[in-house]
Amino acid sequence: MRTLVYTAEIDDRFGSGKVSSRIGLSSAAWLYNAGTDIAAEIAAEHQRECIHCVLVDESQFLTREQVKGLSDIVDELDIPVLCYGLRTDFRGELFSGSHYLLAWADKLVELKTICHCGRKATMVLRLDSQGKPFSEGEQVVIGGNERYISVCRKHYKQAINEGSLQAIHGEKPSSC
Repeated sequence: MRTLVYTAEIDDRFGSGKVSSRIGLSSAAWLYNAGTDIAAEIAAEHQRECIHCVLVDESQFLTREQVKGLSDIVDELDIPVLCYGLRTDFRGELFSGSHYLLAWADKLVELKTICHCGRKATMVLRLDSQGKPFSEGEQVVIGGNERYISVCRKHYKQAINEGSLQAIHGEKPSSC
């Protein structure tokens, strides 16, 4: 089966045109940015050689028009499209791509992350160069574990209000 893999041009942490997992798997990928007509590219490539599936990584960076185009690929060409990305930014705000994917997706599957306390991590803290959390600034700043940490809503609020991760790390995990 032939799968087209896409990733955001803006995220080149693992190399340009490459999707990599944290366990070391990787794949070549087509790049997209806000101006890319992904649907047209997929349709043209499908005419050249049958495409069985499309995988889009970093889908939070998709535009409204790109999400609509991907839904057209599903509806008109009957090609499954799987999108992987973040729901919200470090301020708790939806990314544009996430907004439209949540609204228009046929199926949503949440990959759960756990806060250090054992609760479901639903928020992301952005850390400065000293490791202190903050909630102001540009929505998009590329980074990995050195810049972002996943936490539950309670610990997000604590860290932002106190401007420190110290308050949240002293707490013991829930016993139930």
